[in-house]
Amino acid sequence: MRVNTLKRAAVAFALALPGAVVATVVAAPPAHADGCYTWNRTLSQGSSGDDVRQLQIRVAGWAAYGGIVRVDGVYGPETAAAVKRFQTAYGLRADGVAGPQTFARIYDLQKDSDCTPKHFSYAELDNGCGKGGWAGGPLSASATRENALRTMWKLEALRRSLGDKPLYVTSGFRSIACNRQVGGAADSQHLYGNAADLIAKHRSLCDIARSARSRGFSGIYGPGYPDHDDHTHVDSRRENNRDKSSNTKGWSAPDCGVK
Repeated sequence: MRVNTLKRAAVAFALALPGAVVATVVAAPPAHADGCYTWNRTLSQGSSGDDVRQLQIRVAGWAAYGGIVRVDGVYGPETAAAVKRFQTAYGLRADGVAGPQTFARIYDLQKDSDCTPKHFSYAELDNGCGKGGWAGGPLSASATRENALRTMWKLEALRRSLGDKPLYVTSGFRSIACNRQVGGAADSQHLYGNAADLIAKHRSLCDIARSARSRGFSGIYGPGYPDHDDHTHVDSRRENNRDKSSNTKGWSAPDCGVK
């Protein structure tokens, strides 16, 4: 048994692409005051700090095929490559340097008050059994919520890669009691806020599974895997150092050629 209740069905339109490119500068004043986070300098390889970490959270879904973007506050080649893919996806000059245009696009995608991307919300990722909230898992509520934020930014990238049309989350975070109720795996990534079960109306479950391979998800399970013929599961198990499983990739959607 699993949760199949759709929490939200939001329809969004693709963002208009900017018409001009602004030259990279050494220091970048913010495009506007942002209620969540405002970057005050241009970031590139060699930069470090919390501003880099905040950027990494938002570009984590633009990892290489089978890769991840480590949220460590260090702007290395991995982060630069993810920024470059983000820039390409949104029609910006793809130089791997996070400057005014890159930040402006992030601000445009971001809900100022809670840092979530515009097409996903905490309400969609909270307790899968309908009670809501972030307590009852193996981590603190705040740590689980932080994981869910990273998951949402990856989902935003996945949505963009699939045509920027709605993805529906049918199950996100589950408390231990909820996970037991729906028959989830004993150490499911859903317990940590690291996972989402997805469906879409405009693309197949296999499309979701295939695209997820390049969106920073190290766990992908879909059609052909037991009990996953009606949804595609994605998670970030490689980045979870708090679970009981090894930090390895787990992909299995045999009907989609994902393994």
